[in-house]
Amino acid sequence: MLRNRPLPALVVAAVGLALLVPGTSANAGPVPGTGTALTVAAAPGQTSTIPDWRMQTSTTATQAGSVISGTGYSDAGWLTVPARSTVMAGLIANGRYGDVNYSENLKKADPGDFKVPWWYRKVFQADPQPGVNTFLKLNGGVISRGEVWLNGTKVAGTDTVVGAYPTFEFNVTSLLRKGGNALAVKASPSDPAKDLVIHFIDWAQLPPDRNQGLFRDVDIAQSGAVSVRGLHVLSDLPLPDLNTATVTVKADVRNNTGNAVTTTVSGSAAGQNYSQNVSLAANETKTVTFTLTVTGPQIWWPYQMGAQPLHDATATATVAGAKSDEQRTTFGIREVTSKMVSGNLQYQINGKPILIRGGGWASDLFLRTNVQKIADEMLLTKSMGLNTIRLEGKPENDEIYDMADRMGILLMTGWECCSKWQNTGGFSAEDKRVAGASAEGEAKRIRNHPSVFTFLIGSDEAPVADVEKIYLDALKRADWQTPIVTAAARRSSPQLGDSGMKMDGPYWWEPPVYWYNNQKGGSAGFASEIGPGLAIPEMDELKKFMSQAEINKLTDYNATQYHLSPSANFSKIGFWGTALDNRYGKPSTVDDFVKKAQLQQYETNRAQFEAFGRDFSDTGANQAQGLIYWMQNDPWPKLFWHLYNYNLATAGSYFGAKTANKALHAQYSYDDKSLAVVNMGLEAKQGLSLQVTVFNSDGTQKANETRPVPAKANGSVRVGTLPQPSGLTPAYFVRLLLKDSTGKEVDRNVYWLSTKADTLNYNAGDWWYTPQAQYTDLKSLSSLKAGQVSVTSTTTPGTGGRQSTSVTVKNTGTSVAFFMRASLRKGQGGAEVLPVDWSDNYITLFPGESQTIRGEYRTSDLGGAQPVVQLSGHNVSRR
Repeated sequence: MLRNRPLPALVVAAVGLALLVPGTSANAGPVPGTGTALTVAAAPGQTSTIPDWRMQTSTTATQAGSVISGTGYSDAGWLTVPARSTVMAGLIANGRYGDVNYSENLKKADPGDFKVPWWYRKVFQADPQPGVNTFLKLNGGVISRGEVWLNGTKVAGTDTVVGAYPTFEFNVTSLLRKGGNALAVKASPSDPAKDLVIHFIDWAQLPPDRNQGLFRDVDIAQSGAVSVRGLHVLSDLPLPDLNTATVTVKADVRNNTGNAVTTTVSGSAAGQNYSQNVSLAANETKTVTFTLTVTGPQIWWPYQMGAQPLHDATATATVAGAKSDEQRTTFGIREVTSKMVSGNLQYQINGKPILIRGGGWASDLFLRTNVQKIADEMLLTKSMGLNTIRLEGKPENDEIYDMADRMGILLMTGWECCSKWQNTGGFSAEDKRVAGASAEGEAKRIRNHPSVFTFLIGSDEAPVADVEKIYLDALKRADWQTPIVTAAARRSSPQLGDSGMKMDGPYWWEPPVYWYNNQKGGSAGFASEIGPGLAIPEMDELKKFMSQAEINKLTDYNATQYHLSPSANFSKIGFWGTALDNRYGKPSTVDDFVKKAQLQQYETNRAQFEAFGRDFSDTGANQAQGLIYWMQNDPWPKLFWHLYNYNLATAGSYFGAKTANKALHAQYSYDDKSLAVVNMGLEAKQGLSLQVTVFNSDGTQKANETRPVPAKANGSVRVGTLPQPSGLTPAYFVRLLLKDSTGKEVDRNVYWLSTKADTLNYNAGDWWYTPQAQYTDLKSLSSLKAGQVSVTSTTTPGTGGRQSTSVTVKNTGTSVAFFMRASLRKGQGGAEVLPVDWSDNYITLFPGESQTIRGEYRTSDLGGAQPVVQLSGHNVSRR
């Protein structure tokens, strides 16, 4: 559904592109008292959003909807919950289970409590005016089904309000009363195996209520004789020419009366005005269309390719000179196309091929909306160099789309796997109706966002023919413009054909060399979900959600870990730990385990993204087209499948990816020892040079070369191979320094390698992993001579309530100072400041070198304390 009210203001700070959102967690926290008083708007064109609800189980509230929706009904003892609140989210907001993120506290919720319906209720004031129509709008469904009552009258039943995503609008003008009104919604129990709802599959321990209830806003909208709905804008570029654009504005105008009426629809888009008189028969709806030619358009690009200009569009309907209704939106002028390259899908933005480098998004486990947290995550996404987020069956609320538009981050939407959504061959007639309504409703809600570049109508499986047609017809009704893909896996369907994507894993540990092979999840084609599984946070974070006994259990690789997956495949550390023992040496303590985990996570995450970057300029079937890292974030605190953790702490996983995804980057290849320079921008870079230095583990140089290198636009270039000096220690280091024509360093990349290679056994394994046949030997890194460093820091005020701390580390000793991590503390010995956007971290310095890294954060997150830098390293003591 079209956004027809302003969202929280989004401000892009000049320094660091920090996205700030006023307030904190308007929809995620507890609501005091019995709720916020609400008086609905009375004027045409205005909308009121239900600000919060009273909630109660039907085992307590046993009366009929006609009674519960009466203004005289007493809801004493009911819970007050946020506006967007599943049942579980409402109970958590009211402190029913303590900290459900910690240890096994989530088990305190009794699943039996959610086998019955729950009621939501809101009392509000209204002042109905003659000629003004009132509409009740559900901006998403009720999970799993809803019964809607207003002032003792049923508005809709569970045969109508079905599924998570269909949108609904009901004319309740005749039911509205002057003074007090009562709205009640009854939410049925949820079962993702039976209903088209939301399922967290194996992503985390599951929410006990299976997300039963309300997770999107409920609005009460007013309009006169004529309503305006579905304002949207289509853009067309005569590619490859970007000097003109055709912009088509469309809106539906609906006559709400039993008599003929004439309305004037007027508005503007991209600075051009338009107007049209429209005659409507009784209760008729017509689509009005305005076609504009824009000369010298401002084009929207993903952030590494260009700017993100956004335009306003408005549509107002007047009747006899008086405003009857209005809508407004923003849009971007851009065009997304796709084509098959040797059987693999390639996307183009404004005619330019783009290597998709993204992560799989996980909504909050209880579907709570924390706008500030989402903004922080979007900032980390962009800072990490990802250009895409995949929303698999968790299409978020409107805020994330607005942020993505302004930040230039692409969004890939579509349905989820492994639930009722995947069983399209077993869809009933009702399922098909709900599926079509879901596709149409979601498409209409997000179609104006230039960040949304594709729609996957299947995940692990393509829909059967008749359901494919239902989806395509629904998307056509929504004027969907961007590529539609039949599945995220290598599947095909009658109309769309081959997906051009692969889903061959892995989902658990693989060594760096794995990613460079064109087999399975290696760097060829479009891999829709791949990753090395475990992502162990630093010890500070582990202590936030695990008991000491649970932390100690991490060194038992065969033990079931509650903060891993409920799936047997991913419930144990397993062979990830075996690889750690063989590659780095068996950890002596759990602290040693955590320290070595960062090394293992950094190197394979870096390799995964670097391999696809290198092979973006290959040809034919070997060309890399895209990868979605599985996964980007956490729905709930856990130990796997994330690039940053639930509390937005960044560890080895994050910085390995961040290093690989720099827009201009020099890198090493684990398969053939080649070097490459990757440039994600649309302009070639001239006058670059690459300094390649090989060090033994004691820090002595074994080779040092400087070679001129090109950096072609939007692609990669091979620049020779790594020098192979004799006399290397079993573990050794490689430093790559990319410099511009003035000698200024533009990229730095340090590898720790071994004279013994990791190898794989492709003849064994399963869908989720390929086992190793031999392990590299990096054990000697644990016996490096202690590093000596000096540390200085400076804190500088920023804008928008933010500040930054710069940390300069200098290697003052004669050995390598290896894998050093800086963190910011709230005063000496205080808790870590989170989130912090670090320019770099886990740095390695050779004798005499220094490096400055910078962390940006909200001043308020210090809690009034002074920022204190803490530094520790693999062979550098904490200070």
